[in-house]
Amino acid sequence: MGGTKILAAAISSGTGITARVKEPTPKDAKPLDLIRALTSIVESTIKKAKLQKQNIKAVCLGIPGWLNPFTGKVNAAPNLGLKNFSLKSRLERNLGLPVLIENDVNLGALGIKEFGEGISSKNILVVFVGTGIGGALFFDGKIYRGSSYIAGEIGHIIIDKNGPVCGCGNKGCFEAIASRTAIVRNIQKDIRAKKKTVITKISGKNKPIKSKALAAAIKTKDKVVMKRVGEACETIGVTLAGIANLLNVDEIILGGGLIEALGNYMTPRIRVTFDKNILKQTSKAPKIVQSKLGDDSALYGGIVLAEEFLKAKV
Repeated sequence: MGGTKILAAAISSGTGITARVKEPTPKDAKPLDLIRALTSIVESTIKKAKLQKQNIKAVCLGIPGWLNPFTGKVNAAPNLGLKNFSLKSRLERNLGLPVLIENDVNLGALGIKEFGEGISSKNILVVFVGTGIGGALFFDGKIYRGSSYIAGEIGHIIIDKNGPVCGCGNKGCFEAIASRTAIVRNIQKDIRAKKKTVITKISGKNKPIKSKALAAAIKTKDKVVMKRVGEACETIGVTLAGIANLLNVDEIILGGGLIEALGNYMTPRIRVTFDKNILKQTSKAPKIVQSKLGDDSALYGGIVLAEEFLKAKV
């Protein structure tokens, strides 16, 4: 469940995805409105997949925020207006099914680890680059959530103490400098400075600039967009090199909406800067790969979550 859409699927490791339902997230919704929306989309998915409730092992939900997956309480999910909310128990009451919740990036990373590019590595950093920048960590094959379950928040590493203000309130965070939001902010500065670019024509006047519009502009070799995306690639490469020097992971896997749209352009450029900044003494630098699962990574992550918390083979 994100700030703009809820994507649901019926899924098992044997059959894969057998049904999908996508709905907009209710605008300005109160917590109980979100519970009703989640209940409705789960029931619609069950109906579409022609399932009986007794054959469902769990409902697994990814939330963009800070939460405790063991208690099922959301500490804060600003995009959804949730704070100190017992989401798991409320949803279980409505559905009559076991409910598990996890941070959305962690859930996507679990899917990538078990069903995607991370399957053969033990120590992994997963990085999702989109509206913001999120991360997830695996050590010895197991996800590392940290002491208060917020490990992997690499988007809030401070890169420039005098940089732009981040959504978290700090200045110069990684995501405030290198996310799609940051790229678009810089492009809009260029537009106001009357620099020539096709991006306004592609995305539509006074409309939000999305990842697909950036990709289309790059195909035309738009200098403004290429420059701003290139700057983000440099920041991402340098920052990931620093994290790799600290953690000595086997593999870095890139995902998220911006990478999904622009990965073929961005990943090689990130790798070049990464290679320049990784410790040369490292005997084997981590490989950097692009996830191919897209939004499905979080859906597959539900299978892994059910096995971890319920010992259920799905």
